[in-house]
Amino acid sequence: MTKLKLGPIEDDKPVKFTLELPAALHRDLVVYAEILGRGTGQAAPEPVRLIVPMLERFIATDRGFMKARRQWSGNGCER
Repeated sequence: MTKLKLGPIEDDKPVKFTLELPAALHRDLVVYAEILGRGTGQAAPEPVRLIVPMLERFIATDRGFMKARRQWSGNGCER
């Protein structure tokens, strides 16, 4: 089985957000969703459902962002 960075996609109430993607990125999301579905034994999720967990994963593993966020929070600034 291929090890992907994302696991099963949780069912969560979405917030509407409009975004244009390059066609090549959309094709990659479609393929990623198919591979993810096969790897988890579930139906392939809609490609749009991959965007949030991918962004969450990206932010959670960005050391530079985490360091800057700690400094930002330490200055009394909140999001």
